Amino acid sequence: MSSQTPTVPSPDPIIVDDPYKRLEITLNPDGSLTRNANRYPNTSATPDPNQPIPVLSKDIIFNQGKHTWARIFLPRWQVIDTSSSAKKLPLIVYYHAGGFIQCSAASTIFHVFCSNMALELQAIIVSVDYRLAPEHRLPAAYDDAMEALHWIKTTQEEWLTKYADFATCFLMGSSSGGNIVYHAGLRAAKEVDDLEPLKIQGLILHQPFFGGSKKAESELRLVNDPILPPGVSDLMWELALPNGADRDHEYCNPTAGKGSTLLENLVSVRWRVLVTGCDGDPLIDRQVGLVKLMEEKGVKVASHFHAGDYHGVDFTQPAKAKALFLVLKRFI
Repeated sequence: MSSQTPTVPSPDPIIVDDPYKRLEITLNPDGSLTRNANRYPNTSATPDPNQPIPVLSKDIIFNQGKHTWARIFLPRWQVIDTSSSAKKLPLIVYYHAGGFIQCSAASTIFHVFCSNMALELQAIIVSVDYRLAPEHRLPAAYDDAMEALHWIKTTQEEWLTKYADFATCFLMGSSSGGNIVYHAGLRAAKEVDDLEPLKIQGLILHQPFFGGSKKAESELRLVNDPILPPGVSDLMWELALPNGADRDHEYCNPTAGKGSTLLENLVSVRWRVLVTGCDGDPLIDRQVGLVKLMEEKGVKVASHFHAGDYHGVDFTQPAKAKALFLVLKRFI
């Protein structure tokens, strides 16, 4: 038997699996995507308080021209409790996952997640539906994230004006939504006065989606991850980043260079930041690296990382989501 040289992981491994097939998308000649509509089914909003459900939901368009809108989640008891002593609820502005290229605020997995979060945290959730790439490459999603905040501060929508505590607002996002919260948060920290009466207290980055040109150890270790292998992440970034940008662009890799100078704004406004993740996620090293960078910059950052699990576990296992909500409750 001939001796064999041990295989050393490539610093930029090539996945045999076809990421387009894995994501059930097709890139069209005009640069748009055809997406499998059945991959992520939708759930309609239920705004009628006469419906015997614990959380009501309502869709509101905030930019007709861009077709951007938001779904508001409101615990039903808040509507049917007519006592004057009913207090206003914390406001969480949420940005959904999907690698910037898939899903919406109506996707069933995020509708259920936000409904449960509204109930468990006793909060009002505004889930923002932003424009997707590659039809609208970054920073389009960041622009939509900021526009949603400016819409919230001026809206006359009763569910917000009557029931939401604008002085207790948190921005939260999952995966690519966590990336959006990071970059929109850096912008919002420069616009504190312009956003009043909306007062942001903190940012919640739930399994945030970041990357880089050179693979991190966790990406090499989990190169064949069944949920989010690096090859799939790379395609998502290829479709989402500005044309000509590589994965060390600041949108993708916030730790490149010395990090964004805008982090100084987070320090000055003294917002708290929470980053959550698990070591079964190929992105874990990226998330830990961002926490370290923010700590070095003087940002008030906390992290909650745990062993095992996988990217998106909180959308597929209710018990895991419940544990996450306990972490969020302590943070908020």
